[in-house]
Amino acid sequence: MSKHRSVSVSRDFARAIDPIQFARDCGIEPDKTQAEILNSNSRRLLLNCTRQFGKSTCSALIALHASLYKAPCTTILISPSQNQSTELYAKIHQFWSLLPGAPKATQESLTRMTLDNRSRIISLPGSERSARGYTADLVVVDEASRCPDELFSAVRPMLATRADGRFVALTTPSGRRGFFFEQWQNGGESWERVTVKGSECPRISAQFLEEELQALGPMKFDQEYNCVFTDAESSVFNSDLIQRALVNDFQPVNW
Repeated sequence: MSKHRSVSVSRDFARAIDPIQFARDCGIEPDKTQAEILNSNSRRLLLNCTRQFGKSTCSALIALHASLYKAPCTTILISPSQNQSTELYAKIHQFWSLLPGAPKATQESLTRMTLDNRSRIISLPGSERSARGYTADLVVVDEASRCPDELFSAVRPMLATRADGRFVALTTPSGRRGFFFEQWQNGGESWERVTVKGSECPRISAQFLEEELQALGPMKFDQEYNCVFTDAESSVFNSDLIQRALVNDFQPVNW
C-alpha cells in the first residue's frame, strides 16, 4: 500500500487542469511531444511511436489522471498478453504510489485496483473472450498493431454508452495489416494521430540509432525506429505494388 502525503487544494486543482504539472508530481518531466500527448483532448488517439519513446508512460499518466479527476472512471488496459497489460498497470500503480494526495485504494491486486473515489483500473489479456462484458470510460490498447482484429471488435463497444469515453491505442508498427494500420491509413478525421521517430526522441542518441540500423537492417529499423508500416519479409510482392496493380475500370475480354 502507498503512503500518500496530503496536498493543498490549490495544488490538487493545478494537477486537475494541467496534465503536465500532474506528470511532474508523478516524477516525470515530459518532453515537448509527450506534453502534447498529455494535453490532447481527443477521444480517439493513435500513437505510432519509436521504441523507447515513452508511449506507455504517457498512456499510464493519461489513465491515472482520468482515474483521479474524472471519477468514477473505469479504465481498461489491454495488450496482446496479460503480462504486457500487467506491465502497463504496474506503471500506473507506481505513479499512483508516488503521488502525494492520491486517493487511497479500497482494492489492490497485481492486475487491478479500485480507488476510494470509485474509479477502477483493470488490466486484461488480449483475447476477445476476456474483453467482453465490460463498460469503460477509457480504453488503452498497448502494442495495438499486434492485437488481433477480433479483440478490437470486442473492445470498442465498451465505450458505446459513454459520450465522452476515450480510446487510446499505442504501438510500433507491425506490418501493413490489422486494425491499427487500417485506422492509421483510412480511419478519417475521427482519429488524432501522433508519430514520433527515433531521431525525434531526445532520449535516444544518434550513435545508438546508427548501431541499430547496422544490426537490424533497413527494413526492420524502419519499423522499430522510423514508424514505417513495412511488409513482412516473407511477402512475395510489395503491398504498394499490389495496390498500384488494382484498377476499377477493368474491361473483361470477350472471347
